[in-house]
Amino acid sequence: MKTRTPYARAPRRSRAPHASRALAVAAVVLGSTLLASCDGNGSGSGSSDTVTVGLGGNIFDVPIRLADKGGYFAKQGLKVKYATVTASTGTSALQSGSVQFLNDSPTSFLSALAQGLPQTVISSDAGGNPLGLVVTTEFAKKHDLTADTPAAQVAKALVGSTGGASSTNTKAQTAVFLKSYGVGPDQVKWVSLPSPAADKAALKNHQIDWFTTSEPTPLQVQQSGDGVVVADATKVPAWSSAKVGYTQFIAASNSYLRQHAAVARKFVTAVQQATAYMNAHPGSSTVQSAARQALPGVPADVVKASMTLIDWPTSGAMSASGWNTTLAFINSLDVLPRKAEVTSGDWTNKYLP
Repeated sequence: MKTRTPYARAPRRSRAPHASRALAVAAVVLGSTLLASCDGNGSGSGSSDTVTVGLGGNIFDVPIRLADKGGYFAKQGLKVKYATVTASTGTSALQSGSVQFLNDSPTSFLSALAQGLPQTVISSDAGGNPLGLVVTTEFAKKHDLTADTPAAQVAKALVGSTGGASSTNTKAQTAVFLKSYGVGPDQVKWVSLPSPAADKAALKNHQIDWFTTSEPTPLQVQQSGDGVVVADATKVPAWSSAKVGYTQFIAASNSYLRQHAAVARKFVTAVQQATAYMNAHPGSSTVQSAARQALPGVPADVVKASMTLIDWPTSGAMSASGWNTTLAFINSLDVLPRKAEVTSGDWTNKYLP
């Protein structure tokens, strides 16, 4: 039997000093690259993070559009894509990760919480309640109603009339308006319609006498000569910002926030800067251009008038008292399956600058 001779092992050689330095430099470069790749959504240092935000296609999209158009996102190193969502699809889009941020209403957010979905509100970007109640021109003439008619007189004139309702929320808010002036919601007839566009068509075809929805639709109807806006938040205390609390929020899923805190901070910083600019320069060409981008096809003067019905805050910070006001108002509408509740863990200001 032959004995296997082991291979001879070469003597160990020491590395030259310049080779050791080269390896050290390479290790530092590699480490820096790995750290950069872990930032945000995995982009390297000096590159932009790309995020998708869910928008409802309404006037509350303006701060987001301005943050993009005005370069605020770019300054934060963000590239933003958009996805159009509805009240029923926005929450699921956030949970699935198809959008990273959602410009959300308090009703939708509270509905998500009621379902046990792990989401957090990280900023507020609008206040107020830009509702408008528009009646047909014929109804306005018959009851001697104008844009300046006191809200109490408008409510009384609606007794026995037929109104359109394209959402439980706007129907409930119209009921709040009526009840605040002694008119019961059962003293009017309601026609359920699928959308504000359907409201508008039904009004023009004289299938209904009036409807309530968020601007700019009512003002568009008025501009076309088919109706008169006889009630809005400037005339109806029950619709005022002080009564309804916060109106629009930026929400994100808890899992996304745990992994991308830096990106969330950049996003809300850019939106806050844009909203503060809107507050100081509401009539500027940049703001109005962003507003028209958010509301394509809406006449410029209607867009401008609609913008005045919303409070654009200089800060996205929220407070417990503000949330209490919001909760009280939404619970008074009785549009959720059960009473809405919010804890301090459901919203935070920590991502704000």
